[in-house]
Amino acid sequence: MALAALLTLTLGTGPALANIDDDKFDGNIFALYGGNGSLVPPRVELSQSLRLHKPALLVFFLDDSRDCKVFSTTVSQLQEYYGRAADFIPVNIDSIPMDSSLPPTEPGHYYRGYVPQTVIIDQSGDVVLDEVGLVAYEKVDDVFREVFDLLPREKSVELRRKPVNEINSEAFTFVLEL
Repeated sequence: MALAALLTLTLGTGPALANIDDDKFDGNIFALYGGNGSLVPPRVELSQSLRLHKPALLVFFLDDSRDCKVFSTTVSQLQEYYGRAADFIPVNIDSIPMDSSLPPTEPGHYYRGYVPQTVIIDQSGDVVLDEVGLVAYEKVDDVFREVFDLLPREKSVELRRKPVNEINSEAFTFVLEL
């Protein structure tokens, strides 16, 4: 009888696998699905970012939300390009106090009750993007391009890097004189 119970427990349970297509808790979604565990906990607080006049990207999330799991890859891709110029602040909504009078220096001030929610605050402290759901990389990228006064994507795609195999005539002349 004990052997049968042991076999049932051993054979009846499969391995615990993380799955991006469900609403189960698997752990840190940014490490598991976004490939970037450095986002949680955030390196800076919103109040610091605002005080330094640095743009901030707030991402309101839950670790057990399918949409948040999927969106974590987009957040990590954005951090690759803008992570040094903007502060990325993921906010687990379970950590937001239930207080409707939070000041603008607190992330909960911007939370609208849905996940994922993406908010970009520019250098002046103004909200320039506030979207709920799976926001396309391109949409967030376009807003960051405006915040940092970069070329629009349609113009920057046309730019091509010029070959670096040019001869420096000054260096060449110097070598010949020796």
